[in-house]
Amino acid sequence: MLGVGQPFPKFNLKATVSLDKDKAFEGISDESYPGKWKVYFFWPKDFTFVCPTEIAAFGKANGDFNDRDAQVLGGSTDSEFVHLAWRTHHDDLRNLPFPMLSDIKHELSKELGIIDPNAGVCQRATFIVDPQGTIRWVCVNDLSVGRNVDEVLRVLDALQTDELCPCNWKKGEATL
Repeated sequence: MLGVGQPFPKFNLKATVSLDKDKAFEGISDESYPGKWKVYFFWPKDFTFVCPTEIAAFGKANGDFNDRDAQVLGGSTDSEFVHLAWRTHHDDLRNLPFPMLSDIKHELSKELGIIDPNAGVCQRATFIVDPQGTIRWVCVNDLSVGRNVDEVLRVLDALQTDELCPCNWKKGEATL
């Protein structure tokens, strides 16, 4: 798996960005959102149980990420059409404010090293990438355990201080 200090891979994927059939899909690449921090999070499969709780939580916190000049991008190896169907039929996903990346060929997921060897799907991986395209934080949860969006925000805050941050540091507290 790619880790901290390594460049995030180049990619160009279709993404589901809207429920409007004429504007539902958009091409997203590693060069989209220049100058922004990026938070990429991957889930195993659409139409499952843990995944929508995480996706909805990232959606609810999207304004907090925007306040930190960060773009959230979610994704799985499902197609953009499956993403659209899921968003259409799941109340908590209808109005997501961030793109759902479709890595249907598993290209990005394989390059990141996040394909689960037993299940053959994306692991529950999260990457924080700085504006220069360098991975600054990686976290992977077991397939059965959802992640904590507040912790992703806390780590993003810490990284953006460019200071030494002690254990359990929170925005507004003294750095070392």
